[in-house]
Amino acid sequence: MKVIELQNLKREEGQIFYLRKYACDAVLEFPTSQETTHILFSIETSPFGQKTIELTFTQPINYPLIPVKKALMEYIFTEELEGRLPC
Repeated sequence: MKVIELQNLKREEGQIFYLRKYACDAVLEFPTSQETTHILFSIETSPFGQKTIELTFTQPINYPLIPVKKALMEYIFTEELEGRLPC
């Protein structure tokens, strides 16, 4: 299972500066197919600088959820560290 990319990435405007909310289409590669699914996620920064990612699927996927969630969270965290997510 591999995350290819996040398409149509949009940031939801908010008044809380330490909480950023996003919506996008995640392109996922499974062993037998490739699938695009809509996800919502948020990145919250604690007072100590630790980042927490919350992830929500808007539609069911036909694959075990735990490995998909883990791969997506790692991909999002890497994108965040490298500054590729909209601020």
